[in-house]
Amino acid sequence: MRRGTFRDETVDYAAVGATQASDLLQYPPERSIPAAEAWRLGSGEERFRTAGEALLSWNAQRGAGLELADVRPASGPSYSGVAFDAEGNAIAPSRREAEQRYDADGTPYVGAGTTVHVRGRVKGHRADAELRVIFCVEEARRIGFALGTVGGSVVSGEESFMIEWRDNDEVWFTVRAFDAPTSPLYRLLPPLVRRRRRELFRGYLRAISPLYTTSA
Repeated sequence: MRRGTFRDETVDYAAVGATQASDLLQYPPERSIPAAEAWRLGSGEERFRTAGEALLSWNAQRGAGLELADVRPASGPSYSGVAFDAEGNAIAPSRREAEQRYDADGTPYVGAGTTVHVRGRVKGHRADAELRVIFCVEEARRIGFALGTVGGSVVSGEESFMIEWRDNDEVWFTVRAFDAPTSPLYRLLPPLVRRRRRELFRGYLRAISPLYTTSA
């Protein structure tokens, strides 16, 4: 098992870890718009491992049309802070050191404390922001992480990505998020925030689901 969490005061929102709250959709952080979707990817350990590997190598973000730049792992041993279990409950802090992995292009895998700059357009919606990995989990039946905004985005908030291999052998991919509009246009027109989020979710699903990533 590998579990890590990172919290840094430079993130631009207060409710760090709120994507793990069971009542996110009913009680989102102040002035934010919540969203959550879950998709069945298939079943079995192989599907779980394949999807988890894709997730930790940033495939969801790339699949949504985002370009990753300046991916920087946390420097030195990182303090794990508060982690979360499958029910969203806080877990006691711990310290860990994990071997840094890289994909075929030399991009560091997702890890607690990693910062990344993403840019691109999602169906006409701008994406240009610095993000930080708030937590990362690699467990026997659960793999995932959360990204929090540091600055530069048209919204402020957090999104979490989780692959679960459930007891009934099904594998599920869940994305949860909350976005508080920061740009004048998005504050004036909240439906644009929801539309942007829907398009991001579709891109994430296309990248991780075997319906899209394998040929017929």
